[in-house]
Amino acid sequence: MHETVNDPAALRARLADDLITGGAARDPRWLRAFREVDRHAFLPRFFRQLTDGRWGPVDAEDPDWLPLVYRDRVCVTQLDGDDGAWGRALGDGAVHGVPTCSSSMPTIMAIMLEALEVERGHAVLEIGAGTGYNAALLCHALGDDRVTTVDVDPGVLARARDHLAAAGFRPTCVAGDGELGWPERAPYDRVLCTCAVSRVPTAWLAQTRRGGLVVTTLNRSIGAGLVRLVSDGRGGGRGRVLVEDGRFMPLRAHAQGWAPDLLALAREAPADERGRTALDPDLVVDPGSPFEFFAGLVLPDVVVGHGDRHRVHLAHPDGSWARLRTGSPRVEQGGPRRLWQIAEEGYRQWLGLGRPRRESFAFTVDQDGQRFHLGELDWPV
Repeated sequence: MHETVNDPAALRARLADDLITGGAARDPRWLRAFREVDRHAFLPRFFRQLTDGRWGPVDAEDPDWLPLVYRDRVCVTQLDGDDGAWGRALGDGAVHGVPTCSSSMPTIMAIMLEALEVERGHAVLEIGAGTGYNAALLCHALGDDRVTTVDVDPGVLARARDHLAAAGFRPTCVAGDGELGWPERAPYDRVLCTCAVSRVPTAWLAQTRRGGLVVTTLNRSIGAGLVRLVSDGRGGGRGRVLVEDGRFMPLRAHAQGWAPDLLALAREAPADERGRTALDPDLVVDPGSPFEFFAGLVLPDVVVGHGDRHRVHLAHPDGSWARLRTGSPRVEQGGPRRLWQIAEEGYRQWLGLGRPRRESFAFTVDQDGQRFHLGELDWPV
């Protein structure tokens, strides 16, 4: 066992086997990539979250470094967009912060790579270079010349480029706003976004060949998930929500900077209305709940906060909020709308529709906007 946990080849093989067992990876190209590309080459250092919520530093000097790298877990590499957080963590032992760059959980990486349905010769645009590991997997399968990766953070991009070069990969790495894609190398056969977006940028669809695929995850505090769209080649597309869930940190242009202040309001403000509810908050906010995706449709732009004693807070940019406690029938609300009443009405609608799961919904981007569909029902994004 000691030899295994310090042997990168054995750890890579075990990770690939876990991806097969979990059903995340089936395509031999991706399995070979996970077996042969060193994840640790892209994670010479990262942060590990401690029990008190702070982030502690881990690097190659740590005896747990390799086993931690090859777990099926996210490895956070930057906090608050500030590269200086690493030095402070080394000096203080741990720091507070919000993750702004990471190496994603290998399972979700495999799911998204499989969803691309790449073929030999395909050109792929990756939005969000991260550590460079995902770009390396793409290069392994398709070749360096077929992969372009873009990142808005010059420091993140420089590190990703260095990691890729050290591992023997040389895709096109460009600094820029990922929301705009990268038209210089368009058209692409596939676009893959490894961060979350509130709306699918039409630039991605316009830069994708007609019939090509765009795979991304949605930046939704309630009802996030993966979508795959078929491009019409003109900036529009149609597709579906995928059965697999996927949660990523947002594209920086799509971050909900207003959320902390409104969630603070939801925690502390005097209630305009108090009542009782039979709807368990976990049904609305737990990603494992079959209703959670539909709840996100009827509560668009609502964000969720969790407090002590199992408290759940909902807040919307219009100032509406709700405050509940798991296992309690009591609900407090404030602002111009009653968010929990909307959730209860949505739950009744969901039951009446036969409890549809996320994969039942289509997604469309066209000149009229972006929306989800279920039969003849629409929900704008």
